[in-house]
Amino acid sequence: MKHLLSSTAFLVLNKTLARNIGLKESILLADLISKEEYFISNGMTDGWFFNTESNIEKDTTLTPYQQRKAIKKLKELNIIETKRIGVPAKQHFKLNEEPVVKFFNNKSLSKSTTINKNKEITITNKYFNKPKIEEVESYCLERNNNIDVNSFFNFYESKGWMVGKNKMKDWKAAIRTWELREKNNINKKGASKLDAQKLEYLKGKSYL
Repeated sequence: MKHLLSSTAFLVLNKTLARNIGLKESILLADLISKEEYFISNGMTDGWFFNTESNIEKDTTLTPYQQRKAIKKLKELNIIETKRIGVPAKQHFKLNEEPVVKFFNNKSLSKSTTINKNKEITITNKYFNKPKIEEVESYCLERNNNIDVNSFFNFYESKGWMVGKNKMKDWKAAIRTWELREKNNINKKGASKLDAQKLEYLKGKSYL
């Protein structure tokens, strides 16, 4: 979702989102998403990043007053969180993806069509929705994989559901990977035990 809304050298605005939350709010959100992506690429893992009024005004032309109004509305919609950190204190932001997705119709999100030089191009987009721990538990029971559900959920929750520097795309695939890794670890432990038993056998045989 975020890569469709972020801004770099230009602003990218989604019309559906702008109709639902307002134009200025959409502009600010696009700029914040772009800033978040920058901090993620530079090692940010807890979801919090800072931006200044002057920098936002430079990138978006929104005045400090317009920014404060837009921030207030985005906070009311639970799309962003803010807090002041450091000395001197800087405004830090955290983005919540799920409330944004709710503003979209699922069908319009799954497929979009654009025209390029009289050719119709269909673009398929897939959005990640963080699972509930009950969903993880249900999927693990379905696969009968004996994965520690709390360990899996808490691990990715602490990572902000990131895989390396990228946002997770499919949590079920992550479970299957986790499952495979656990099986490999069990096999390695079993092999190590057999190797140790074989070594003890050969050692004892040498004394005969």
